Amino acid sequence: MMPVEIDASVNVLGDELEPCSVRPLTGFFRNGCCDTSAADHGSHTVCAVMTAEFLAFSKARGNDLSTPRPEFGFAGLKPGDRWCLCAARFLEAYRAGMAPRVSLVATHRKALEVVPLDALRELALERN
Repeated sequence: MMPVEIDASVNVLGDELEPCSVRPLTGFFRNGCCDTSAADHGSHTVCAVMTAEFLAFSKARGNDLSTPRPEFGFAGLKPGDRWCLCAARFLEAYRAGMAPRVSLVATHRKALEVVPLDALRELALERN
């Protein structure tokens, strides 16, 4: 088995990627950051703050993030939790007017391959 090489930890602003969340522990690599690699086919790169509306939207689209799954060590997300979302799911929610706020400093630059920077800036927690 070949080792997985993590892409450079750079955010959408061109700076060092900051952590998204350790409680709950998020990220494709479950390291608290929205790091990614070629193995991350879903591009879990957008650090978003969950809302009840987004969680319901995601569940309706077939990705239930709120129901606990103890067999996977997943307690389920609740409003206010930060989570590394798939870039395509974020874009889908954005287009539907249901996207949550995002942390630009904790969103990986690879998200820009799917999501326009203007969309991320529109919902940014930081004012850049």
